[in-house]
Amino acid sequence: MMNEIDFNKAIFDAWKTTNRTTIFLIEHIPFNVWSEKFPGPKNRTIGTIAAHIHNSRCMWIKSIGRGEIVEVPKRVDPYNASRREVVAALPRSSRIMLKLLNACIDNGGRLPSRPVWLNFPNDIIHFLSYFVAHEAHHRGQIIQLARLLNHRLPAEVTDGVWQWITRLKEAK
Repeated sequence: MMNEIDFNKAIFDAWKTTNRTTIFLIEHIPFNVWSEKFPGPKNRTIGTIAAHIHNSRCMWIKSIGRGEIVEVPKRVDPYNASRREVVAALPRSSRIMLKLLNACIDNGGRLPSRPVWLNFPNDIIHFLSYFVAHEAHHRGQIIQLARLLNHRLPAEVTDGVWQWITRLKEAK
């Protein structure tokens, strides 16, 4: 007989793994590549993408939590935030994302409020999946942009974003 899964714990652990994986990657971005501009959108850097991850969480927390269910974390300036500032901000927004996931569980698996703009179904699994996919997309961008800027990240880093058991252990 298979062991039953504690779905609430699995949901929280999946988020913790995603958050730790994002932090792991950002911690390993070389300082000299953080602010290097790349061809394309004006003023975009690896640093602005990293800041966007935190700021996107803040936007959704504000929209779904409406400042009543959970506190909204402070955004970071995408054009001036250092790697250290973004790495410090991500655990703050992650803790509040966990509170929002808990509010979803308390609300029968549904978002505690429906924001004006919602592009995914109103349930906890889609909510979690959306954020996991969003952060994975940007982690891929960051790795690719580092390569394009001739700063290929070490294999320990690029392979490390796939070591989810390790990242979850680090998150606990």
